[in-house]
Amino acid sequence: MVAPRALGVLLLLHLAPGTCQELHKSEGPEISRRARREALFTPAEVPPVPSTRKGDSTLRQEKPRNVCQGLPDMNHYEDFDLNRTADCFSKCTQSQKEPCHLGNLQRYWLNFENYLVEKSQMDTLNTSFLTARVRSINTSVSEDLYFSLTPSQILKQVTKDDHQHPDRVRLPKSLFRSLKSGRPIVRLGIIILDIGLGNVFKGSLLNREDGSSVLNNRMVGLTLGRINVIKMAEPLEITFSHQYQLPNMSLSCEFWDETKGDWSSKGCSTEVGVHRTVCRCDHLTFFALLLRPILDEATVKALIHISQAGCGTSMIFLAFTIVLYAVLRFSRQRFKSEDAPKIHVALSISLFLLNLAFFINVGQRLKGSDAACWARGAVFHYFLLCAFTWMSLEAFHLYLLVIKVFNTYFGHYFLKLSLVGWVLPALVVIGTGIANSYGPYSIRDEKNVTTLELCWFRENTALYVTVHGYFLIVFLFSAVILSLVSWKIFTLSSATAGKEKAQHWKGVLTLLGLSCLVGMPWGLALLTSLGPFTAYVFALFTSLQGVFIFCWFIVLYWPRQSTVTSSGTARIDHAHTVSHE
Repeated sequence: MVAPRALGVLLLLHLAPGTCQELHKSEGPEISRRARREALFTPAEVPPVPSTRKGDSTLRQEKPRNVCQGLPDMNHYEDFDLNRTADCFSKCTQSQKEPCHLGNLQRYWLNFENYLVEKSQMDTLNTSFLTARVRSINTSVSEDLYFSLTPSQILKQVTKDDHQHPDRVRLPKSLFRSLKSGRPIVRLGIIILDIGLGNVFKGSLLNREDGSSVLNNRMVGLTLGRINVIKMAEPLEITFSHQYQLPNMSLSCEFWDETKGDWSSKGCSTEVGVHRTVCRCDHLTFFALLLRPILDEATVKALIHISQAGCGTSMIFLAFTIVLYAVLRFSRQRFKSEDAPKIHVALSISLFLLNLAFFINVGQRLKGSDAACWARGAVFHYFLLCAFTWMSLEAFHLYLLVIKVFNTYFGHYFLKLSLVGWVLPALVVIGTGIANSYGPYSIRDEKNVTTLELCWFRENTALYVTVHGYFLIVFLFSAVILSLVSWKIFTLSSATAGKEKAQHWKGVLTLLGLSCLVGMPWGLALLTSLGPFTAYVFALFTSLQGVFIFCWFIVLYWPRQSTVTSSGTARIDHAHTVSHE
């Protein structure tokens, strides 16, 4: 998240990732040999060991092997070999000190699922990084088969209505029946593999710093051994459970295409739910649920341009609002005692300074020392929180004017609001600064190209708590107040409908104006995960917030020859409390 207007872009980005062989339709899933995996069932050739003679004895010298090169024990799957090779999931990273052969490592685990079915005598396997189950299946099954995919438990067969295991796989009975003519019994292997945070099984789609990842770092492998199953008449289903969908991240069901050495979604479909996502695919292999940024390079650049243009426009109109208030304060005596225009101007000042801080931050990018970058990030964060706080104070003042009405006197009212509006954000920023959470930040598109650099947060936890969480509290508070005001306005409109026909439309326009004051356009950030269109709408409306505030100020306070107010709707904010300072 960044700032109104251009902040729109950062709020979006934070709020705040195979080709199969053809199958003869009349024969069901094709049974074929994979030539590239035949090496699995032939002994590995071990190179001769150099030796030196000393008298009658022979001394053999072996060079220490780098296991992460995947040589030469590609087909050894004892516990010791599995554990040594699994260590490469964490060793093979961008900052690796020893070379890794990702192709060999990936081939090792792809071959393992066939080894488990064809050669191994084990039926179950459960380690910290691998859970597997091999089951003999009668091809004459009469119903679909369901298996749990809970990593911490031994994989087991479950019923269709068993809701205790949200992570599961459904294998259609048509898959096994299509194999009936070939063999009465087949061996099914199911594997859950934890691939860690390294580069193994990441490919070009995930091997970057844009937030792309594999959900929970887990892959699900399904195999019938040497039987190559593609183009299934009825797709299998894998259900992945998750707490919630990250904003601006797409969930995509994909499989590891061995021929390309990368992820592919061919033959798979994705059904995204609130707490679970269902993947349907027409073949057997390794699958995973991928999280990737929604916005591509063109969309990111367009949003940045829209936000920057709106940011500049809003700064002009916010300056007009501040100047107009100063003129009216000296020309109209009652402006010195009214609190409503003071609150409007305080909000305008916070938004103006926020936009100014944004332009400086983006213009400077990462120039200067680390201390200067830290300071720019802190100042930017401070004015963002000030803007959010004054939006909530607008909502609080609206509550006193419209909902509570009576007994609303507070001594030094605006002074107390100012302490909340300017000091509370400062305390949050000081705490965040003590935690050393500010620093360089880069936004990258789906091609790993940097589209925006600025000084912001380098620690996501602080960002989520002090920006996302802060905004969510402000938004919910303002939404509740606006709902109560809406009920009040339209109740009043229905009572006076016979006297004033345009009362309904005045109420609608009043609500639109009040919505801008209390920051409702920022709530569109909650919808940006739906796609680029909502992102454009969000950037546009937040960019124009300063223009809307200026128009509202003009309608309420611009001097007119005849001041006629309706019975509390269009001029509802014109009511005021008087602070005694």
